[in-house]
Amino acid sequence: MSCERHAAIQAPAASPQADRPPVGLLWTRLAKEKKPGLSRDAIVDAAITLADAEGLGAVSIRRVAAALGARPMSLYSHIKRKDDLFELMTDKAIADIIVPEPLPANWREALWTIAQQTRAVTLRRPWIVKARGTWPRLGPNAIRHMEQSLAAVASLDIDQRRKICILRTIDTYTIGHIVTEHLEQRMPPRDSGNAAEQQHLMQSYLRALVATGDYPRIADLGPDLALLTDRGEAQQRFDEGLEWVLAGIAASLAELPRGARRPDTSHPDASRPGASCPDAAGAGRGNGVKQGHTANS
Repeated sequence: MSCERHAAIQAPAASPQADRPPVGLLWTRLAKEKKPGLSRDAIVDAAITLADAEGLGAVSIRRVAAALGARPMSLYSHIKRKDDLFELMTDKAIADIIVPEPLPANWREALWTIAQQTRAVTLRRPWIVKARGTWPRLGPNAIRHMEQSLAAVASLDIDQRRKICILRTIDTYTIGHIVTEHLEQRMPPRDSGNAAEQQHLMQSYLRALVATGDYPRIADLGPDLALLTDRGEAQQRFDEGLEWVLAGIAASLAELPRGARRPDTSHPDASRPGASCPDAAGAGRGNGVKQGHTANS
């Protein structure tokens, strides 16, 4: 789930490649460092408070230092670069995404619960999506979240790569929906006069297009034409989409031919890191989902 980088933090100039630490180096270094005085936790908490109130763009060394009553340069003994601060903030926020144990025993219920928790926390803190970046998250809470997610699919009799692909699919759907909801929050509330007026104008425009006869499929919507422009209730949309994704995964796994649930080690790309997800439906892909397939598989 590219993300923007906000609020320049002044630090010694260096080339972008030379200044970026290898993945995981931050957490290895922090485990060894013990700094007196101002604590790293206090810095991260102050940065999170700023981000919660004003967005990620408000987070700068100067603003964080002012909130702590400290000199900006004193923070650099704890935070080397902007990416480090965002990484620390994100990992602390991820602690709230971890679902209290025990997880539901059923894999679909477990993934449903994790996705709902992810959405709830990230909607409260929109900056998490922007701060995550594209590097793998390797902080302690991110690792705990990863462990919990893998536990959710541990009962599935499939190879590890398919399990990772399932988790990525749910994560992509969840974060994508959250981003859409964040964008919608900039629009007038559905029950406001402005929203009603916009709906009326859009519906009038669509009806005029339908009247031309050039859009027969849109015309087929008839009284349901409003569905094209009415955003609907966000929680309901998220739930319906998540259920479709989970049901599709279950149906695809049920279509796997016997012997295809484990990787073909004779294939040169079978265990190659970064290889694309295997065809979940195997040879049955062309037949589609079987009618009457249970959604509780």
